[in-house]
Amino acid sequence: MALADSVPGVSGGTIAFILGLYDDFINSLNNIVSKDKEKRKAAILFLIKLGIGWVIGMAAAAMVITSIFESHIYQISSLFIGFILFAIPLIIMEEKESFQGKYKNLVFALLGILLVVGITYFSKHAFMRGAVDLRISGLNFGLCVYLFVAAMCAISAMVLPGISGSTIMLVFGIYQPIMMAIKGFLTMDFSYIPALFIFGCGVLTGIFTIVKALRYGLERHRSAMMYFIVGMMLGSFYAIIMGPTAISTPVAPLSWQSFGFLFFLAGGIIILGLQALKHVFEKKGSGKE
Repeated sequence: MALADSVPGVSGGTIAFILGLYDDFINSLNNIVSKDKEKRKAAILFLIKLGIGWVIGMAAAAMVITSIFESHIYQISSLFIGFILFAIPLIIMEEKESFQGKYKNLVFALLGILLVVGITYFSKHAFMRGAVDLRISGLNFGLCVYLFVAAMCAISAMVLPGISGSTIMLVFGIYQPIMMAIKGFLTMDFSYIPALFIFGCGVLTGIFTIVKALRYGLERHRSAMMYFIVGMMLGSFYAIIMGPTAISTPVAPLSWQSFGFLFFLAGGIIILGLQALKHVFEKKGSGKE
């Protein structure tokens, strides 16, 4: 999830959805403030396990993946397209009841597509232009507020399947500064701590705001939400294709000439392998019960 979230394109929420963890993820985020002690305990345990993996993934992304992403953008984009294309049919099959005979909700799929395409399009016109210094010497009140709001919006995208939170950060013009801040902190440059703390507060606020709405939608209007989510995943094809134009040194969008077919197949094989692994764990879990 963190590796997906760290680069513009596919969302970590998409990965959670593909692996069948999405409902547990959303419910755990909601239950962490539950009055039910058992639910709160289970939620904390689940999120700790998920969080450890996420932190390791994000640290790896800040130190290594972002540079690989820039130099091998077309191969990674092809891999992500493989992820999405192979995942959508699996999701539709698993949520058959939500899709079958409820075709009036196709309008929500269209809204999901338009949302992701719109955000991707406007990422070319970042709100904040010029170099952004997130070290303590470069901070001011306006930048702190801006950072907090950007973090809220970015984490909302990370939780939703479809578009990456990194794409939202590109829209706000803080993608490179945040990745530099994380890398700086990991290399013992503590002047980035205040900015990262403010960003973290925005992330937490965004999580507890969006999660309530998502949980309500999945419980009360699951069919509409599923169509919306699949729409966002379809829209993410455009986000991935245009991803190369949004890196620090922009290059041409992904095309048939630059498309990496072997990486696309690798993405599909990984998804099918993860799906098979998921079923193995589900069988083991039901066997214990």
